[in-house]
Amino acid sequence: MTSTALSQDRDVAPPPHAPSKLGVPLAAVVALVALALPRVIAHDLSAVAPGSPANSVLSLGPLVVWVVVAVLASRRAFSTLVATGVGYGLVVGTVHNLAWSTTWAGSPPRLAGSLAGAWSPATEEILLRGASGLSSLATGAVIGIVAGAIAWAIQEVARRNGAHLPLR
Repeated sequence: MTSTALSQDRDVAPPPHAPSKLGVPLAAVVALVALALPRVIAHDLSAVAPGSPANSVLSLGPLVVWVVVAVLASRRAFSTLVATGVGYGLVVGTVHNLAWSTTWAGSPPRLAGSLAGAWSPATEEILLRGASGLSSLATGAVIGIVAGAIAWAIQEVARRNGAHLPLR
């Protein structure tokens, strides 16, 4: 085989029916992440009260949709929702950092204890924003893992009972 033939082979896209490693198209994962965005914004802008019915719908509604979509449409429900959770964590961290000044309204958090005053306020803010971003990412990943485990378990039980999942 010539080097030209080899380079052409590498440029060939996989067939459109090749299964995604995510179990669904990337656009579907992005759409699932987007479902949770209103809760993040509402929370950061204090638009809904914690514990209110609206907060419950904004918090739990997207997760229920995530699980239903993964069960019915994904060949890899666990992978789909871990990716969705990580994407959600990235969105949460980004929104938290974008809304930082509004959220803290001139009274941002500060390091305390033996770290109080150890760094300039600007350095503290960078550290705290970074910690917020990492915490958001970790939280999103854990939410995705839990939701993915639930979706995977539902699919397995349904398959053992004769269901043909995913539906697509």
